[in-house]
Amino acid sequence: MKIITRFAPSPTGYLHIGGARTALFNALFARANGGEFKLRIEDTDRARSTDETVQAIVDGLSWLGLDWDGETVSQFARADRHREIVDTLIENGAAFRCYCTAEETEALREQAFAEGRALRSPWRDRAPSEAPADTPFVVRFRASDTDTVIEDAVQGQVRWGAKEFDDLVLLRGDGNPTYNLAVVVDDHDMGVTHIIRGDDHLVNAGRQAQIYNALNWDIPVFAHIPLIHGPDGKKLSKRHGALGVEAYRDMGYLPEGLRNYLLRLGWSKGDQEYFTDAEMIEAFDLKGLGKAPARLDFDKMSSVNAWHMKRAEDTRLTDLLWDRLECREDVRLDDQAKVWVSSAMKVLKERAATLAELDDQTYFLIRPRPIELTGKAAKALKDDAKALLSRLAEVLRDTPDWTEAALGEVLNAFAEAEEVGFGKVGQPLRAALTGGAPAPDMSFVLAVLGREEVLDRLNDVMD
Repeated sequence: MKIITRFAPSPTGYLHIGGARTALFNALFARANGGEFKLRIEDTDRARSTDETVQAIVDGLSWLGLDWDGETVSQFARADRHREIVDTLIENGAAFRCYCTAEETEALREQAFAEGRALRSPWRDRAPSEAPADTPFVVRFRASDTDTVIEDAVQGQVRWGAKEFDDLVLLRGDGNPTYNLAVVVDDHDMGVTHIIRGDDHLVNAGRQAQIYNALNWDIPVFAHIPLIHGPDGKKLSKRHGALGVEAYRDMGYLPEGLRNYLLRLGWSKGDQEYFTDAEMIEAFDLKGLGKAPARLDFDKMSSVNAWHMKRAEDTRLTDLLWDRLECREDVRLDDQAKVWVSSAMKVLKERAATLAELDDQTYFLIRPRPIELTGKAAKALKDDAKALLSRLAEVLRDTPDWTEAALGEVLNAFAEAEEVGFGKVGQPLRAALTGGAPAPDMSFVLAVLGREEVLDRLNDVMD
């Protein structure tokens, strides 16, 4: 059997972090088994489903690196097919037209609730000919009179009593299909074999299983995963970080870092925390999915992302960083500045967990001149410190070997010659060259900036 999975979001304007995890699990399971991963947009809510909201989902998946197979399916565009299946269900007695008014339906619902059961329409046993002419109607599914059982790959066997399911509306009064009908028809027609989704859909699985059985269609393998919770154990909300993936992109996470973090958010393989994409595909299976809700942990997310930052290519990180910097006005973004950042990347990426932190780490390189000195940086550059830097500038101007190792020796020798501790040299030098911004060892800073820029920055201070 060829494995086919799908991700079927409703367009809400962004790809929610929980939806991103669901998409990842479905994509990995398909790839791990040589199958296909498909995308369907459940866009039947026309008020919310605009070109912009659909594009936001597509853009989120694309940034996250989750490629799907074939064309994107629109659920709304398949409404005629859904109505066709409703006709089939009516013909085989599994569905019926219900002519109850809204008031009658509400009264029946209240009565059913009082009796501890789900709603049953009186029209399930009445002929349509009994309805007055031109009476509006909905089409309902004839709920099973026996227990409904599914075998879930995560939750195990799940059973519902017959009284727990009502006569589900399949077609509304305006002729539009409802969610549970459309999902069953679309998944069947797309050949979906496995459905991995949040356990908030578990009851829907029971309803959908009844529709599958009524049509004599094979029921896909269900795997209902617990939803993501916030750090406090409560349902994830915006205050916890229930944001779209573009928000995590803007916070400076790499797509591979977020993929790795989401993988471990409800799935495990021994004690392994860090995965390359190839390792994810090789390792992923349904057995690793847990029953307990996972908690969003930004510290862990940063730790995982830091691992991927260290593995990322320097040129790629430089380009990604440059895209972030181009919206800033307080940095130097000419070709020379990019050369400095690129040459320093191998070291700087070891000090940053995200691109946002990398932004901070590279600021000393691309600060516009003259560097504004405030706070501790300004205090470090008193007259005696400036005189010392003036003498250091003369030494640096004549230093033949401009490498990090050689420059480290020069700075140490200069401190000894001045008969001061290295801090007396390093502190004002750091202030002059970086303005107090985070930076590695001064010998590294000197080596990356180059002789000309170092002397120019020192002259700025002394002038």
